[in-house]
Parts: sequence; structure tokens; C-alpha cells
Amino acid sequence: MSMNRREFMQMLAIAAAGGMSLHSGFARAEKAAGALYDMPKFGNVSLLHMTDCHAQLLPIHFREPSVNLGVGSMFGQAPHLVGDHFLKHFGIRPGSLKAHAFTYLDFAEAAKTYGKVGGFAHLSTLVKKLKASRPGALLLDGGDTWQGSGTALWTNAQDMVDACKLLGVDVMTLHWESSYGAERVKEIEEKDFAGQIDIVAQNVKTTDFEDPVFKPYVIKIINGVPVAIVGQAFPYTPIANPRWHTPDWSFGIRDDEMQQAVDAARGEGAQVVVVLSHNGMDVDLKMASRVTGIDAILGGHTHDGMPAPTVVENGGGKTLVTNAGSNGKFLGVMDFDVKNGKVADFRYKLLPVFANLLPADPEMAAFIDKTRAPFLEKLNEKLAVSEGMLYRRGNFNGSWDQLIVDALIAEKDAELAFSPGFRWGTSLLPGDTITMEHLLDQTAITYPWTTLTEMSGEMIKTVLEDVADNLFNPDPYYQQGGDMVRVGGLQYSCDPTATMGKRIDNMMLKGKRIEPSKIYRVAGWAPVSEEAKDSGPAVWDVVASYLRSQKLITQRALNLPTLKGMEGNAGVVL
Repeated sequence: MSMNRREFMQMLAIAAAGGMSLHSGFARAEKAAGALYDMPKFGNVSLLHMTDCHAQLLPIHFREPSVNLGVGSMFGQAPHLVGDHFLKHFGIRPGSLKAHAFTYLDFAEAAKTYGKVGGFAHLSTLVKKLKASRPGALLLDGGDTWQGSGTALWTNAQDMVDACKLLGVDVMTLHWESSYGAERVKEIEEKDFAGQIDIVAQNVKTTDFEDPVFKPYVIKIINGVPVAIVGQAFPYTPIANPRWHTPDWSFGIRDDEMQQAVDAARGEGAQVVVVLSHNGMDVDLKMASRVTGIDAILGGHTHDGMPAPTVVENGGGKTLVTNAGSNGKFLGVMDFDVKNGKVADFRYKLLPVFANLLPADPEMAAFIDKTRAPFLEKLNEKLAVSEGMLYRRGNFNGSWDQLIVDALIAEKDAELAFSPGFRWGTSLLPGDTITMEHLLDQTAITYPWTTLTEMSGEMIKTVLEDVADNLFNPDPYYQQGGDMVRVGGLQYSCDPTATMGKRIDNMMLKGKRIEPSKIYRVAGWAPVSEEAKDSGPAVWDVVASYLRSQKLITQRALNLPTLKGMEGNAGVVL
């Protein structure tokens, strides 16, 4: 493993965090750091799980959220824990390598020490290592894989399709994949993936006769044990994304059909049943309490990196519920010991993928270089320099989102701006150059058009209330989107515990209260209605123009709501 001086120093620092002294020497430091990935084989069935990589082929930085509120029954429960609350709950030592991987604490400084995470070449090395020690192990992909980068957008997802085949994915389910359109998804399933990767989704049906669009499950034989993988695509795809992308498909949670799929798989002899889900963790937890016969739900969508599964009791026994983070930052390893036709025991670990600790797989690295080569000039365009850290993840806002809404207001001559509450998007450290590739990491979607809309104050409140209910409805089955819409120019208060229509209050614009009947100019992007196609320039063009004119992006305060009723909530630091 070749390293430059910076990587060498990061390796030493990581080893020191694991108990080695900095003067122990490179060989011992490398050995101690590599021990992170030494996992003794357990049992006779192993499943590797990745999810929500959002087309990130290269190593990146990704800051975990500092605001991830839990309401109702999820108050103070995983995954709604941040910072020190998270560390205490999972028994992680502050200041450690794992503390950096799983929390936002001291992120910028720790990122300089530990380096970048993810990258398919480094992930490939880890997958090969684990498969070698676990004969028959399957690699499961929880979806949101084909979308999230410039190259994925420009190749119509082909770069990620080919990368997943090379990585050795065995089974996957869907969400953002559908934003390429139903025809493209089926083309990939029937041509690119034929005989290699199964797409499973028990909850996607045709709108006319409710016929299955994909296989509801597959049964794989692992070391003589029949293992069923049941698919659960994102149930609210036509709400969160344009309906016109998949006009002939219907989605939904479909508990009853899930129970039928599980029972059918058991009836075919499956001794292990695992759901590969893109529900989001809160929804998975509720589903686990209602559907019996599931040994584990390997989840995605909400980007929650959970070091240990939550054990949910139901009428048929217990179900393990996990979530494996995002951006290629983690790889979940679920080992089952199956005896007498059922799971007798398990071991689970969520491994952070540190690029400096895993040598790049040569074949994957060569593929990535070749794939990116035609686009490098465009990707590498330098747009500006960021004075502060840029990140996205958080219930209400992130500095990347703040930059986007500021740019929309300036470039569209708007009074305020909305930006979708997307969870995906990489992070930049203070002093980093913002390139076109970084901007596309935040904006690369198939419906990128910007809008300028005249909206009444009453309609603005309605929009905020609607999105807040999607996020904070106490029943997880009514949580239908991402994080809260990001707002520029508008101040407001929010009580997540209030009922629908009463969470948003005190809306102010430039020191004046928003008037219900007054009309305001509101900029936005990513319209989901088909009528809004080509309504304005692509968001990356608008924001790039702003960045070029600014050159230096100064550190700016986030426009955050005043929170009410959140005292004692472990999902936020007040």
C-alpha cells in the first residue's frame, strides 16, 4: 500500500487513536490500524450491506447530522441521537476513530486527521476481504446508488451500473433509481443485470392490474442454507420524486403484501428471511413490529449509520433492524448462525470505510479512472473557495443548503428561496476549493430546473406545514419525504410536537411578519410536476454563476428555525 506523507501521518494518527503511540513505527501503525477490519468469521450465513452511496465512486468527506429529532415514540431513541448522546448510547469513546465516523463532533479537525471515507476502489477491497473470509457471502445494495454525481447523471447511471457489477452486488432494491424513468430501470434490470444482480421490490406494482413490477424476493443458497431476500423499495417514490418518471407503477408500504411475501418465502423453505429495505429506519422499526417471520431488516433511505441493530419484538418473535449510513462510508456485516432450520445467533458490525486504511482495488480503480476521464475537465472546474465547512445533513439546514438558497435569491432576484431537504451530498472542509463536481454532488438530479413563483404568505405557510408533517408526524408510516425544506430569507419557529397545521409560526421576512394575503417572489428548484419541466435554468448553472462571481464563500450563519418543545431531545444540541 503506497502512501504520500499526508496519508502516512493520518495512518499514524488513526493507529494512535487505537492505542498505538506515534513513535511505534509505520509497520506497527499500519498493522494496528488494519485491525479495524479483522472480523472473525461467525456462523454459516453472511450478508454484506451497503446503501445510499449516491453515486460516489471516489473517497469523500461526509459529516453526520447535529440535528436528527425524534418525536412521539421515537423521542430519545436510535436513530434519533446525535453527538455525545449517540456516543453514550452505543458505548463509543469520545475522540476515537469511531466517534469521528459516527458523529459530527469536531468534524473538521478529525477529518484532517483521519482522511476521507468511502470510494468504490477501497470499498471493493473490503468486500473482497470479507467475502474471502466468509464463503458464500452476499453483497446487498439498499438503493439510492445510481444518483448523486455528475458522472452518474451524464452517463444515465451507466457508471454506477457497471461499478456495482464489478463490485459484486448480488441483490438490490430501489428509490432514486426510479428518477431515471421506468424504461431505463427495466432496461438495466433486463440487460445489464441479467444473470448477475437481482432487483427485488415486493411493494412496486402496476397501476392497472397490480401485477408485480419486480421480483418480490429471491432465495439464495448460502452454505446449504436457503436465505430469502425480500425487497422493499421506497414506498413514497411518486410523492418525493416526479410521478411522471414512473406513471404506470404504484408504490406503498404494503404490510399485508410483505407478510405474504415472507410467508411465501418460508413456505419455499427459506430458513433465513431478510428484508432489504429503503423505507427509512423509523418505518422499518414499525414494520418489524407488525410483520412476523423476518429475521432482520437491512435498511436505508434515512442515512442513519447505526453501529448496532435495534431488536424489535413482534407476535412471531424478534426482528433485527439496522441502517447502514450513506455515501459509501459504511459497510454492514451481518453474520447468522443457522441451526435446525432457523437463526440461533448473530453477530453484526457496521464498518467505517476509511480510504487511508484500505488499499484501492486495482481493477476498480482503473475502471473509475476510465469512466471519469471524459468528464474531468468539466468536473475539475474551480468555482470558488469556501472559508467555512460545507455540509448538508440535518433536519433543518446545512451550510451547503444555505449557500444554495443564498445563490437562488441573488441570481433569481427573489425575496426568499426554498431548497429540497435532500439528505445526500458530500462535505467540504474549511479552505477547500469548490469545484463543479462538488456542486453536482449536491444537485445532480434528472429534474434540476429552477423556478421563480409568486406565492401568498398563506401558501408559504402551507408548504412549510406540509413538509413538517412529512418529517415529524408521530406515525412513521406518514413520514413521506426527506428532511425539512431549506428556507432562505425567511425566519420562523417550529414545534415538531404540535399537530398538523400548527407546527410553523412567527414567519418573518426582513424583520416584518409574513402577511397571509401578500404575494412574495419565491425561488426554488427540483419541481416534481411534469408541467414544470424546463421551467428555468438547471440549479447547478444558477449556483455556479453565483460562486464564480463571489470567488470566496465566507462562513455564514445557518438560517434555522426557533425550536419549541425540544428540551431534553437527544437528537439536537440546544
